[in-house]
This record gives sequence, C-alpha cells and structure tokens, in this order.
Amino acid sequence: MDANERLLRSAEELLQNREDPRAKQALVEAHAADVAQVLQHLPPPDRATIFRSLAAEQAGDVLSELDDATLLSLVRSLDDMEVSQILDRMPAEHAADVVDELSTEHAEKILDLMEEERSEEIQEILEYPEDSAGRLMSTDVVAVRETSTVEEAIQHIRKTVTEERPFGVYAIDDHQHLIGRVPLRRLLTADPRSLILGILDDEAVVSVNAKMDREEVARVVAKYDLVTVPVVDDQNRLLGIISVDDVIDVVEEEASEDIFRIAGSDAAELERRSPGQVAMLRLPWVLLTLLIEMLAGVVIHYFDHTLGKVILLASFMPVIQAISGNTGLQSVTMVVRGLATGQVQLSRWWEPLWRQIQTSAILGAVCAVVVGLLGLLWHSRAFGFVVATSMFISVNLSGCAGTAIPMLSKRMGFDPALTAGPFETAFQDVLGVTIFLSLATAMLYWLV
Repeated sequence: MDANERLLRSAEELLQNREDPRAKQALVEAHAADVAQVLQHLPPPDRATIFRSLAAEQAGDVLSELDDATLLSLVRSLDDMEVSQILDRMPAEHAADVVDELSTEHAEKILDLMEEERSEEIQEILEYPEDSAGRLMSTDVVAVRETSTVEEAIQHIRKTVTEERPFGVYAIDDHQHLIGRVPLRRLLTADPRSLILGILDDEAVVSVNAKMDREEVARVVAKYDLVTVPVVDDQNRLLGIISVDDVIDVVEEEASEDIFRIAGSDAAELERRSPGQVAMLRLPWVLLTLLIEMLAGVVIHYFDHTLGKVILLASFMPVIQAISGNTGLQSVTMVVRGLATGQVQLSRWWEPLWRQIQTSAILGAVCAVVVGLLGLLWHSRAFGFVVATSMFISVNLSGCAGTAIPMLSKRMGFDPALTAGPFETAFQDVLGVTIFLSLATAMLYWLV
C-alpha cells in the first residue's frame, strides 16, 4: 500500500470515527498535494467533512492544489464564511485563482466577507488578463531601498519573509522603481554599514511585465535559470514576484493544453465536463474533418475508371495517406511546441520550413523506395514508379503543410494547437489521394 492509499484509508477511518487520533494525525502530517488527491477520490459530502477537519492554514494549501472541478464542488459544499476565512489565510495569487472559478455573484459575496486589505489585493490581481504574469505573481516581494544600509536591509528581510517559499531581494528607489537585485551572499558578507546600492548584482536584473503572457514568463525563467523573477508595471515599478514552482505548473498546464488541442479537444474535458459537453466540444472539429475527408471520397469517385482498370491501386491508397498524414502531424507537433517554447520565431519562418523540406526529402525518398519496390514486385515497373513518386510528393507536401499551417494560424491570430492538427491530417488525405490517382491516370496506358 503506497502513501496515497494509506492516506485515503485514514480519511475513510476519520469519516467513520471523527475522533480517531491516528487518522487526524495522518492528515495533519500529510502534504497538501496528497490531501488534495485524496479529496478528489471522495464523494462531495465526505469531501467537505474531511476538509473541515483540517486546520485553516493547511486547508488553504489544500485548496490551492485541487483541480477546478473538485474545487468548485468543495466550495459549494461550504458556507461563504468558511470559504472567506480560508481565503484570508491563503497567498493572494492562489486565493485569486479560487475566486476566479466562482460565479460573479458568488465571488462578490466571498470578497465582501474577507478582510478588506486581502479582498482589495485579490481584486487587483483579478484585473490582470487571465494568462498574464500579474495573475501568477505574489505581492509578498522582498524589496529594500537602495539607500538603506545592509543592517537595515537584513532587519527588513527578517520582518518581511513570513513563509517558506523561494524569494529574491530587490532594490527599489523612492518611487518603487526596480533598481537591481541584491545577491544574498553579498548581503550576508558585506559590512553592515554599507549601502545596498554598493552591493547590487553586476548584471542587469531580469524582470517581466505584469501583462506578459505566462508562457513567455516561463521562457524567461528557463532562459536565465531563475528561481524567482520580479514583476513590474509599464513604469518599471516593482509589483510582485513569480517563483519557479508556479512556472513549473504553467509549463505542465500549457503542455497538456497543447497536446489536447492538437487532437481537437480540450484539456479541461477530463476533469469537469459531462459526456454530452465533451461530445459538443469535439463535434465541430469532427464535422470539419468529415467534410474535408468527403472531398477524398469525391476524388476517388472521379477516378473510379482508373481504379476499375487497376484495382491494386486501392491497396496502396491508405498506405500513402497514412504515411504522408503521419509526417504532417509530426511536423505540426514540432512547430506547435517550437512556437510555445520560443524556438520557432514567426519573423524567421523560413528556418523551420527549410529544415522540414530537408527532413521530408529524406523521409519521402526512403518511403518511396520501399513502396516502389513493393509495387514493382507486386505489379510492374510502371506501377512501382507511380506509387514511389506519389509517396515522395505526398510526404514532402505534407511535411511542408504541417510546418506552414501552424505558423500561418499563429500569424492570423488563431491558436495553432487548436487549428493545425485535425485540419492538416484531413487536408493531406485529400491531397495524397489526388496526387496518387492523378499520376496513375496519366500512366494508365502502361499500368493496364
């Protein structure tokens, strides 16, 4: 039995006996993420019972770890006063995430019941765009005046740092403008009478704007190997800080989101949507793919005379469609990932396209030789030439399309992960069949 199973067993024992000291202690000592996972496996009434048994501080940490569906279910099971008291003890950015999931009316009730200062802080965070750095940042930033002494700065840090979390020390001027970063090693080893201005990091401080997209924030953190990154406004005034643990969560969420969208779906559907909602979510992309695939049927019908003369052509159609479609989907995946990580730049679109042309040429040549030899052995040299040439052209066009379509979607303002995958696959099926049967018709004299 692993740790999560033991914790789940303790929760079940606590439900049977509310005074069980061993079960209570197991929950108290457990990590918030583990408790959250246990709550997700319990029915709503039991979930609320276990949650109420937690201390206020632990309850806030657990609330931050819950998925959206469990979070909403749990909040609805608690009264507004309970929720407001828990949110008062949570980090403002995490509390803002909880409030953001509630209906407008419910959120306003909760905010009215909270401490005024914390409520205003949460509302300020919620004013930033949903996927921006402002939503991720903690306002509990450690900032010292550039004119302060080292001794004064250390005293300030002792009063400011109140929880176990990564933090950086930053220097600001009298107008809250970010001046630089204070290395902890220098701070601890410097003369207590030295000014902060004299021990700042020699390198320019890396910061992000509060309106910056969170994916771009993740790229900045990864590029400069940061543990924390300061958040500033348009006037370079220090607003807060983002720690690497929040960035890791962003990377995981965005990766899952892109993977699901490539398939024409939604990452949220597994956790909070009913089968009917999932079907309606997927239906537009299924119907779009269906309509495009019907064009392949029209093409096949148009060339039914050719197929009637050489029925063996039908055996190679799915092979060419599958290989070229797979090549295109691989290209889509690589480009979508490159756009997300910053490795692919729209301003230099020709670089990934040229690399893909070279790659597709190699893949297409190898696949063409294989199917060409099979066509030669199975039918004739002319047949082998038709299937080999069709394979080579289809794979190359598919690879180029799989590279160009995501970049074009991004340029036009669409989400490439959502539009490129299903469309490229269906489009390539039509293109592959058209090329194959057109070439076969042109060489029908030598095939018959």
